[in-house]
Amino acid sequence: MPEIIFPGPEGRLEGRFHPQPKTDAPIAIVLHPHPQFGGTMNNKVVYNLHYAFHKMGFSVLRFNFRGVGRSQGEYDQGIGELSDAAAALDYVQAQSQNARHCWVAGFSFGAWIGMQLLMRRPDITGFVSVAPPANLYDFSFLAPCPASGLVINGTADRVAPPRDTKTLVGKLQEQRGITITHTEIEGADHFFKDEEQHMQPMLNTVTEYVTRRLTESTR
Repeated sequence: MPEIIFPGPEGRLEGRFHPQPKTDAPIAIVLHPHPQFGGTMNNKVVYNLHYAFHKMGFSVLRFNFRGVGRSQGEYDQGIGELSDAAAALDYVQAQSQNARHCWVAGFSFGAWIGMQLLMRRPDITGFVSVAPPANLYDFSFLAPCPASGLVINGTADRVAPPRDTKTLVGKLQEQRGITITHTEIEGADHFFKDEEQHMQPMLNTVTEYVTRRLTESTR
């Protein structure tokens, strides 16, 4: 998979781009956890989500937010990171101008950034939010949430407790015109550390959901 450097708001951003040969392949970007707590594009959840989307036929980009790895700049409380995500989406769209579907997936802090990007970019047709930290960040900007998507978390998550995720999902499910699907992985912690019991079921859920959405859109 080619390593790429693309322009961001504060200098270059480092990423991994996995294009499809089909010019009209759907596109996706995958956003990593908090930069100040060890989050990078090589986080296991992010890495596996990247490959799950690619196996579904997406051209996929994951990248390091500013100040992480070889990406220039410094951590910016989520404000600059949102601009980084917008630049990443611009890059993928420039490479895939015939794409009819555009998705954003994020894990933890990346889920929060991804949902904000969703509000700014009406061209995003679906989202996957893995373990969104609804206890740490304000998600009230999702009013209304502009697209349907999947929220997935573990029942043993102590970083982003399930009760807060359920409250967030409940508010989103009250909104008209969209469908929010919520799945909990039994026994999984924040990082889905057990490969067989937690990580794989999470990835299977994402694959089933996204594949169904893509199939429905072609009918």
